Amino acid sequence: MWTSAASGATSILRGRQDEFWTVTDRGPNGQLKIDGTKRRTFPVPGFDPAIVKIRVSGGTVRVLDAIPITTASGKPVTGLSNQKGRDEAPYSYDARTPLSYDPNGLDTERIVRAADGSFWLVDEYGPSLVHVSARGRVLARYVPEGLGPTGTAYPVVEAQPSVLLHRKINRGFEGLAQLPGGDLVLAVQSPLSLPDTDAGETSRTTRLLRFSPKKKAVTAEYAYRFDPVNVVEPSEDDTSELKISSLVAVGGNRLLVEERTDNAARLHLVRPDRSAGIPGGPWDDDTTSPSLEQLDDPAASGVPVLAKKLVVDLGAVAGVPGKIEGIARVDHDTLALINDNDFGMTDGEGAFDGQGRLVDSRVETSVVYVRLPRGI
Repeated sequence: MWTSAASGATSILRGRQDEFWTVTDRGPNGQLKIDGTKRRTFPVPGFDPAIVKIRVSGGTVRVLDAIPITTASGKPVTGLSNQKGRDEAPYSYDARTPLSYDPNGLDTERIVRAADGSFWLVDEYGPSLVHVSARGRVLARYVPEGLGPTGTAYPVVEAQPSVLLHRKINRGFEGLAQLPGGDLVLAVQSPLSLPDTDAGETSRTTRLLRFSPKKKAVTAEYAYRFDPVNVVEPSEDDTSELKISSLVAVGGNRLLVEERTDNAARLHLVRPDRSAGIPGGPWDDDTTSPSLEQLDDPAASGVPVLAKKLVVDLGAVAGVPGKIEGIARVDHDTLALINDNDFGMTDGEGAFDGQGRLVDSRVETSVVYVRLPRGI
């Protein structure tokens, strides 16, 4: 079964029967080449990321509520880049006019809801973990040590390992799940660029972190090993296309991890037990050589790697669209999946016509239900 709606939703969280919480990302954006260099464009620079509650009924999706994400004073945040020299420089839709950076900007990607009705989100810029009130106000943003943001209009806490400063641009935190005891597990979308870009582009090892909301601290870190890219998508040979987009809690201390490219995705079962974590000292030290990301076989080098088991190959399931970025467990046997339609934008020169009007990609956001194998 599938339903569709035009939006930029990138996550999905089960609410009541047939109701889900979703969150947008930073808004419409793309890339254009100017003088041979790609520039990041923001056609709607004032876009305010929002938490959206939807109801799925028959073949339609109905928006029940939209909660704008705001600063502590209630001013809308934007999706604009945060820091000059670290994030991509923001430009107007035609990539000709520079835009201002916004230290409050968030590229939100995943959502979970706490028992008190507040929300936890992850963000790709910092990368950061963001605690948001039930009405959308940022209560705290947890970023890597040493990030040193200035000018923010909400509390910022340096509570993530500094090694995360080496995240690949646009590949910060993308996975988020809440374990039964309340701890959060966060996934770095792609391997860190450690010690350099080439290492991150060719590595198959990324990181998951366990965060305690009670302690407001990271309590464990895990090495996660991607399958070879041609196993995930047989026609693909570029390792840098591998990403984690979703984590799904499935009872006990167990998660489903979504490994994907833009055209294929597979779900693996893992157990982020504390005993399976890596020692933070050497592998969070960016002077360690070789780095975790450079190890051809981390397990053979004595580094604990999360054991995983393939549960569902979404590429073999009829009706599943590309670019699945959000997954929620509906019941014991069923998952709900949502794709990211990028707000109907294409990328590159064809995104706008000669009058500056958006050319609709006609890709819709779809909610798809998939059955789980027995025994999960």
